[in-house]
Amino acid sequence: MRICMDWRNVSFDWTRVRAFLVTAEEGSLSAAARALGLAQPTLGRQVDALEEELGVVLFERVGRGLALTPAGHALIDHAREMGQAAARLSMAAYGQNERMEGRVSISASEVYAGLVLPPILARLHAAEPRIEIELVATMDTSDLLRREADIAIRNYRPTEPDLVARKLREARAHLYGGRGHLERIGPVDTPHDLARADYISLGQTEMIIAVLNRMGIGVGPANFPYRADNMLVQWEMVKQGLGLAIIDERIGDAEPAVARAFAGLEAFPFPVWLVAHREIHQSRRLRFVFDFLAEALR
Repeated sequence: MRICMDWRNVSFDWTRVRAFLVTAEEGSLSAAARALGLAQPTLGRQVDALEEELGVVLFERVGRGLALTPAGHALIDHAREMGQAAARLSMAAYGQNERMEGRVSISASEVYAGLVLPPILARLHAAEPRIEIELVATMDTSDLLRREADIAIRNYRPTEPDLVARKLREARAHLYGGRGHLERIGPVDTPHDLARADYISLGQTEMIIAVLNRMGIGVGPANFPYRADNMLVQWEMVKQGLGLAIIDERIGDAEPAVARAFAGLEAFPFPVWLVAHREIHQSRRLRFVFDFLAEALR
């Protein structure tokens, strides 16, 4: 069906709307430029040009960041709709590609990206060497709808209607410590004995304390002299004997430098989901990588 529209009424460059949208979401020109892979002056010129085309001021400076003006607030939802439509168009086109070559982007946590996926990706490359893998190691949730990644490994079931997910397994984590640290705290006969240990948190220390307390481990803030914002850093600190941390048994049991802190302690269960956009499964290349990962990560 042909849509009749007077395109002369569209008085702006659509590509500049993306600059406006990402700047609004990131809160500054510098962060938006990094997100888009552009130079900050280039992005700034795009925003300025859009303001001139529309005849409104979209942002005002607040400290080191930018905030939407009333005019910007009035337009941002329309910009989001345009961004979502552009993403859907890109997805639909991407899904028509039947070639077994090209890039596939996979998002996973730092530990999964650094320790679990490399041998799997080596086997994938041997099976299909023309597929190029981009591995996005992040604790943040990559937005599959905006193509920040093609496939994601997550520890929760997604709720977005345009995503498909396959639950791979119910994984388990345990408290692990370097063997030297475990020797220093002495024999552990009950969970209460683990109150003598030091711990390494990965943010939200109070929540971890509450979980350990419910398991009979009487720890408090004084037991957490270390905090990491990166799972790989936390894991390295555990291996070097700085303290205990909750680690996936697939990783912890494979490392001879560490051991479970107490064999009788209840495991920490968590799900492993493989997620992709539903239209991506029309792509032979993406479908192959998705199925390969699903089989290897079970």
